[in-house]
Formats: sequence, C-alpha cells, structure tokens
Amino acid sequence: MSPPGTSPTGTSPPGTSPTGRAARRRVACRVLAGAAVVWAAAMALHASIPNAGVNAGSLFQTLLPWTGLGVPSLLVLAAVLRSRLAAVAVLAPAVVWVTLFGGALTDKRAGGGDLTVVSHNVDEGNADPAGTARVLAAAGADVLALEELSDASAAVYSRELAAAYPHHAVIGGVGIWSRHPLADVKAVPIMPWTRAMRATVRAPEGPPVAVYAVHLASVRVSTAGFTTGRRNDAARELAAALRSETAPRVVVLGDFNGAYRDRALAPVTSRLRSAQAEAGAGLGFTWPAAFPAVRIDDVLVRGMTPRAAWTLPATGSDHLPVAARLSR
Repeated sequence: MSPPGTSPTGTSPPGTSPTGRAARRRVACRVLAGAAVVWAAAMALHASIPNAGVNAGSLFQTLLPWTGLGVPSLLVLAAVLRSRLAAVAVLAPAVVWVTLFGGALTDKRAGGGDLTVVSHNVDEGNADPAGTARVLAAAGADVLALEELSDASAAVYSRELAAAYPHHAVIGGVGIWSRHPLADVKAVPIMPWTRAMRATVRAPEGPPVAVYAVHLASVRVSTAGFTTGRRNDAARELAAALRSETAPRVVVLGDFNGAYRDRALAPVTSRLRSAQAEAGAGLGFTWPAAFPAVRIDDVLVRGMTPRAAWTLPATGSDHLPVAARLSR
C-alpha cells in the first residue's frame, strides 16, 4: 500500500509537492506584481482610458481618489504571499496616488480674501428649505448660488434670506442671492430648460465680478454604462458662454454632476481653476451628503485668487454646500 498523499508509484500528486507549491507561489507573486503595475498605469494614464460606449473613462476619473484603496489590499496580499517582488511593485500605485492626491490632503487654506461665495444644490425634494436657508445664511457669505430650486422652495429661500441678502434673482431652477447689488442678470442657455444664469455682482469696494450659477444635467449609472451625453452637451454650451464672457473676474458656482478631473468637463474646467484644488483642505467630497464619496459641486474661478475653500454642514439636501473665500 502506498503512503497517504502519494501515487501508487510513490510520488506526490501533481501540484502538492514542495516544488509544486513553490511554483504556484511564484506565479501568484508575479500575477500580483503585474496587477499592481497595471493598477498604477491605469491611475497614471486615467486621461487615456477611452470614453467610447459605457464612458468608462469619465466614471474612472470621477472615482479616481478611491483608487488608492487598492494599495492596502495589494499590500495585504503581498504580505500573505511573503513576496518582496509584489511588495515593491505595490509601491508603484502608492506613488502614483500620492502624486495625484497627496497635495489635497494638506491644508492649503490661508487668510485674506474680499469675496466669500457659497454654492448649494438644495435638492428639489428637500423637506426643510427654511432650515437649509438658515445654515446657508450662517456661513456669512457675500454671494449664494442655489441649484435645483422649485417654485415653492424659491419663495421660501427668498423669504428666509431676505434680511441678509437684499439682492437676488431666480431664473428657472437656479438663483443668486447677494449682499451687494446685481446687474446684467440673464439666463445662460445650456439646456432646453433653464439650468444656468449669470449676474454681475457690484460690491462697494473692489471691481465687479461675473457670477454664474449652474446645474449641469444629471448622469446615470446603469447596465448600459455611465450615461453622460446630456451633461457633456450642457458643459459645451456653458464653455461657449464662458468664452464670450468679457468680465476679467469670473466665478462659476454649481453642481457639475462630475468631478473636476473628468475630462468630459474639460471644455469648462480647462478655462477655470478649482478653489478646492488650490486652497482647500482634503478632497472636499460633496455627494451623497450622508456619506460623501465624490466632489461634483465646486467653485471655479478665473481672474481671481482662491484663499480658502471648504464644505459646509449638511442640510436637508442630498448634497453638501461648498464655500470659498476669494481675492479680486
């Protein structure tokens, strides 16, 4: 009778000998190292991931900050395999992530600034617009831009904000409230219905500022992929309006339904700078408010210097408000 674990000829079954186990381990280590290198390449070359079909590139760029979660997972696997090769390879995605987002983890907020702005998608289904108005007023901003207004909620915000913001205008689903006079108020046609507007804010001291309140079209994630066509069309229309803008100082506030890095929004973002990226602390995620995972609300500027950027406390909306202090 053959000893347990051996074949009738006295040899170990295929793959169970020390030599076979070592071979399998070497293969697993190489696969893990290869996966780490591929992951690093995808992160570094995120702008090259194609958007054809399911818009995988836009989805990947929207979720790009979360790609760093792959690093500890790969490190754990490398430790289980006791593989120096895999551990060294995991350094590649770690370095890429730090290069992309390490600066965002530092606090770049500074003093100064003569114009404070707030943007908030107040959520048309918000059950407490009055409470939301109080949170916004408490921020002490000079200018508020609100998106996703209904006729009923716009009336509530107008009433609740009247004391602090004597100047305001609402067009369609967006509105601007200001401590200072507004001029040149007009709708900006980016979609068949009004989701953007422009006004000139004239403060008693300092030059005027062109302020835009915008709400790009929503995106959908389904079995058909990441559907962004209508949003991308709206971004191109907004970019055309910004190209014709003659004011030297511009602030664009709103819900962009996409991350600043999403290249599909490049017609807009290539002409503007993100206050959060330049003067924020952390990644500034805004949606969903219960567990913010992406930053789709932003303060973008041209001809102005961001001094500080932050998010405000949660309101009755599914978005967090965003704020920035700017120098003209």
